[in-house]
Amino acid sequence: ISDVPKIMIYDLARWINREKEIIPRSTIDKPPSAELKPNQKDQDTLPPYEILDEILSFYVEENLSARDIIGRGFDEKIVRWVQRRVDLNEYKREQAAPGLKVTSRAFGLGRRMPIAQKYVD
Repeated sequence: ISDVPKIMIYDLARWINREKEIIPRSTIDKPPSAELKPNQKDQDTLPPYEILDEILSFYVEENLSARDIIGRGFDEKIVRWVQRRVDLNEYKREQAAPGLKVTSRAFGLGRRMPIAQKYVD
């Protein structure tokens, strides 16, 4: 599920549980966390997933520039922050095992970006 947006993950979990609880409800209801610190929640440092997922889709899948995404009404500070996080962490995707591709343009072979010289589009 390496390229599946967080909102879609929750939709998939609810779909899987539509007839029988396979994924524990407590797992679905628990706030997302990288669990790097006690009581940490993703939303303490990230924009709301409804916004984040859409920005990531425009940036990664549709290959839109930050300027184009901002032009669609998104807050410039949030867009630039997301773009920077994606770009700065590109090297991690080079080191990771290949993930299952679900979206139209996943991280990995579907998206190659420079990882040197602090490249930013």
